[in-house]
Amino acid sequence: MGHELVHSLSSPIHSMHTFSYGAIPQDNGVLFSVYSRSATAMWLLLYNHVDDLEPSEVIRFNQEYGRLGDIWTAFISGIGPGQLYHFQADGPFQPEIGQRFDKRARLIDPYAKALAGNFQSSLDGIVRPPKCVVVDDQFDWQGDRHVRHHLADTVVYEMHVRGFTNSETSDVKNPGTYLGVIEKIPYLIDLGVTAVELMPIHEFPMNEADGSFTDHQNYWGYETLAFFAPHRGYATNREPGAQVREFKEMVRALHEAGIEVILDVVFNHTAEGNENGPTLSFRGLENQVYYHLEQGGKYYSNYSGCGNAINGNHPVVREMMFHCLRYWTCNYHIDGFRFDLASILSRDRSGHLVPNPPLVEAIAEDPLLADTKLIAEAWDAAGAYQVGSFSHIRWAEWNGRYRDDIRRFWRGDMPSLGDYATRISGSSDLYQKTGREPFHGVNFITAHDGFTLNDLVSYEHKHNYANREDNRDGENNNISMNFGVEGPTDDPAINAMRERQIKNFLATLFLSQGVPMLLSGDECRRTQRGNNNTYCQDNEISWFDWSLVDKHRGLYRFCKELIHFRLNEPTLRQRNFLTGQSDGVEKLPDVSWYNVMGEPVKWDHDRHCLMCILGARHTSKRIKDGSDLMIMVNSSPDPQAFELPDGIKPKAWNLVIDTSARTPLDIFPKRDGTTLYPRVAVLPPRSLKCYVRRAGRR
Repeated sequence: MGHELVHSLSSPIHSMHTFSYGAIPQDNGVLFSVYSRSATAMWLLLYNHVDDLEPSEVIRFNQEYGRLGDIWTAFISGIGPGQLYHFQADGPFQPEIGQRFDKRARLIDPYAKALAGNFQSSLDGIVRPPKCVVVDDQFDWQGDRHVRHHLADTVVYEMHVRGFTNSETSDVKNPGTYLGVIEKIPYLIDLGVTAVELMPIHEFPMNEADGSFTDHQNYWGYETLAFFAPHRGYATNREPGAQVREFKEMVRALHEAGIEVILDVVFNHTAEGNENGPTLSFRGLENQVYYHLEQGGKYYSNYSGCGNAINGNHPVVREMMFHCLRYWTCNYHIDGFRFDLASILSRDRSGHLVPNPPLVEAIAEDPLLADTKLIAEAWDAAGAYQVGSFSHIRWAEWNGRYRDDIRRFWRGDMPSLGDYATRISGSSDLYQKTGREPFHGVNFITAHDGFTLNDLVSYEHKHNYANREDNRDGENNNISMNFGVEGPTDDPAINAMRERQIKNFLATLFLSQGVPMLLSGDECRRTQRGNNNTYCQDNEISWFDWSLVDKHRGLYRFCKELIHFRLNEPTLRQRNFLTGQSDGVEKLPDVSWYNVMGEPVKWDHDRHCLMCILGARHTSKRIKDGSDLMIMVNSSPDPQAFELPDGIKPKAWNLVIDTSARTPLDIFPKRDGTTLYPRVAVLPPRSLKCYVRRAGRR
């Protein structure tokens, strides 16, 4: 006889993911464990204060009793959370075969849960990186759990924690911090986004390896020092480990507002750089294992474009990545991950791209990650481009094809009409063949890497001289347009056309099948002054200027209402690809395409104008799931009249979106814009209109 379940839990289960590596607090001390198969000796360095150049105690691991296989362990009594430490490892220094041990190097624990302080300068030539902190993971989550928005119902907001509130215009008590983000949650709620995708918050250097500071530091954070540790520079409290608590407070507050947290993770390279870089952690513990190496091991493969590439398909490294993802999911309640240069994860231990790579498949199938969103940047810096083919299991992708095709269409490039139609209907050419659905494509027009939306319509060329690389860095092919003047202008006609083009991009983004991602500040014309690679600009070039929200309040309103329209319109959030067929309840197919004459579009002939009619799908109980929508687009420099197809009654349709109109007539939140009557709609140059069919009218 089976057991009957008679009781259920009255509160959510709180689980913490633990592992046998790093610094593990116990009742009367701390257990330290670190992996190295080639080390001949290992030491633990303990410090009393963050600013100490030298350890207060150096403890040698007992190789006979403290080593189990390739795991070195030492239990130290009388210490606990808050303790500062480094590792040191001795072993062969033979670069020609990939061995780079340095007995003097102070090493960051690969499993460190927090770092404290900065790199310190000294006269002895020994690099002193930030110190590791012993952390107690206990936290009062107050019943918080993952939000679990369906991917199809998600609106992603890509943002930089520091840049979001660091400007004086932010008017927050804690600028540039996790707590500063909490203060701006009402703004995110009003805007309507359902998830924030945070640019890297894993620990990265705040100053140079010699202890010096520079105004040219890595602002974006794609230089990881410790994958398990939240960045200390975004905490208000400088007490070692305080960033752990403040980050969790931010996640808890965002969840309370119904907003998911997605992390941009950089499992493709580290801050140790190439063979000329400093020994900070992985290199000094087991270089051959952690990195892709070339020419027998002397040089580092550079699939990332940043000096080295992590060997993610080595079993030991793969285990570390799983521990890391599970740790952030269980201990920080993270809702998803965006994997930077994810194609590197598809390279085997020899660096070759392989089909169905075990790491990619295992992440998708991991039971502890089943509630999380997995998003791949499906390319790398060595030529791999896997958009549409990264994985057939669960993975979503940044849809780079969407970005490029939508930009080309609105710039007026030819031919692009079929590409535009394919992208706004969910990119079936990319995802259907692998068994995935429209929501596996994350659509975006702009992202942190490239022009902002304002700059996309204001500059034809990059202006990256502030990066001190003679304008050689950054993408040259931006598919942008300046409408006659490079950069800011006082010409009202040019400014009006630029704003219209921004509205065209925003409307296209939020009317498309798939998952929309909005770059922070695009809703209010944030500019980077034509810089399309602001990785080193920790200043007003990159920071969110909150005065723009008021200055461009009409555009902000337009964007906000677009997001809310999307979230309230199931027709725009399909779980399956459109078929062109009717479901048998209504006469309208789920999608149909027409030219300006109201006739079926001729894809090899028609160019700049398109009419798309989306028929609402219905449940088996014949309950309406959404509205019928009619979208008209004109990317040409001339006005164009659209005739309705036969059988479409004009009075049944109300205007919802008109990108050519001034606020507040550019969007109608109550769906009560003018009726489409008579049977012709005129679209001005470079404009979009969207109509919704009123209930009960056919």
